[in-house]
Amino acid sequence: MNALRRSDLAGLTGCNLETIRYYETIGVMPDPPRTARNYRAYDQSHVRRLRFIMRARELGFTLEEIRDLLALVDGGAQTCGEVQVLADAHLASVRAKIADLKRIEHVLASTVAQCTGDDVPECPVIDALSEEA
Repeated sequence: MNALRRSDLAGLTGCNLETIRYYETIGVMPDPPRTARNYRAYDQSHVRRLRFIMRARELGFTLEEIRDLLALVDGGAQTCGEVQVLADAHLASVRAKIADLKRIEHVLASTVAQCTGDDVPECPVIDALSEEA
């Protein structure tokens, strides 16, 4: 297969060019080798790695968590147990966020339910937002 340019990599993965550049800058994507004309020469390993990063981001992993996962993968000696520890920590964080969102939903729904929707200056939502916590 011929070497891929950054635009090719973006097209194959659906990742923005600037995002690819950023991932290279912060070190989660390795610097690709250069051609004789000094163009970046990406290959299928870059495609796989970028897809891994993008999927992890879709699942809500932070870049630091992704860096930790990639360190295990790059070391070549990762165990399922090591990956599970990282994934369990992320899952706990996701569950805490869901609990917070459910609490926010409950408070907001009860506040909105108090609104009459009439053309009057009094508004329970504004009153609730104006209250001190």
